[in-house]
Parts: sequence; structure tokens; C-alpha cells
Amino acid sequence: MPKINAATVAEHREQQVRKILDAAHDLLQESPAPPTIGAIAARAGLSRPALYVYFESREELFFALVEDIFPRWTERVTQSMAAVEHPADRLRAFAIANLELVDEGAHAVSGALRTLTPSAQLSAHAREMHAHIQAPLVDAVRELGVEPPEPVAELINTLVHGATQMLERGERYETVLAGLDELLLPFMDAHRATASAPLSASASEKE
Repeated sequence: MPKINAATVAEHREQQVRKILDAAHDLLQESPAPPTIGAIAARAGLSRPALYVYFESREELFFALVEDIFPRWTERVTQSMAAVEHPADRLRAFAIANLELVDEGAHAVSGALRTLTPSAQLSAHAREMHAHIQAPLVDAVRELGVEPPEPVAELINTLVHGATQMLERGERYETVLAGLDELLLPFMDAHRATASAPLSASASEKE
């Protein structure tokens, strides 16, 4: 029986899973190619058979890694958007947060997963993630007075996704952000007054 280095078996399992996920993430930061089970086990300080106690396959491990990273990705995006007041500025905050995450290597996990998982399974998972991340973007577009907001938010998200793909191909972050601003800032400026006008009117009525 393996040695338990925790107060309970459940805590030991949680610690081992954390080590495995961190090892897989670190390897993906070093190379976009999906690491082998052997490489992940070695980085985590485990044998291959020991790793299979926690994950039955490489696909299962990478799905767990996506589930682990996704809440942090969503939190990063929503916090960045919440830090600015005007909905127009929240559009750019959404874009920048996503660009920064990809530039830091967080997107490498989904890229690796695409090479390991049947497309239908990945597509369903990706759609769920996409809806969660896009929700605050839809809210910001709605606050700008755009109705319905969903198609416009989808187009902005597509633009941001295209920018992240440029980063993954090796384009410099500054170059990609400058190109994105060329397209996004005119839309923001055009709707900035529209969003602020009702607020000004309400303020006048109160006075």
C-alpha cells in the first residue's frame, strides 16, 4: 500500500491530483505539444502506474486540467471587467484579459486537448466554457444600448479569439493588441455617449 502523506486518504488523493495537474500544466507551458503520461508522472514525482490510480487516461487528465484552469480564467476576465466602470471600457478589459491569459500560456491546455479528444466531445465542452466567459461581455454590450446584444458580443468575442490565435502563432503581444484596438476602439467610442446619455438624463430628472 502506498505511503499516505496526509491526515486522511481523501487529503492524500487531493494532494496527488494537485501535483499531477500542476505537472501537466508546467509541461504545457514549456511546450504546446501534449506531454506523455510518463513525462507528467516523472514531473509529479510518481510512477506511471501510480498516476493511473488518479486518472484512467491522458484524455481524462487533460479534461480535469481544463476544469481546474477554467474557473481561474473566468475569474480573471470578470475581475478585469469589474475593475472599470463604463461598459465600453469593459469590452477592452475583456479583450485584454483574454489576450494576457493566452500570452501567459493558459490556452495551451485547450490546444493540447484538441489533439487528444474526439471533436464532438470537445465541442460540447468548449461551448459550455464559451457561454460562461461570454456572459459578462453580453451584459456590457447590452449596457451600451445595443439590442439584441448577443450577436454583437459574439462578433467581438470572435475578434478576440482571432487575436489570441495570432498570439499562439507567435505574433508579439503589443502588435496583436494594437491591431485589436484599431477595430474595437471605434465601436467603443461610437457607443460611449449612447450608454452615458440615459445616466445623464436620470441625473437631471433627480435634480
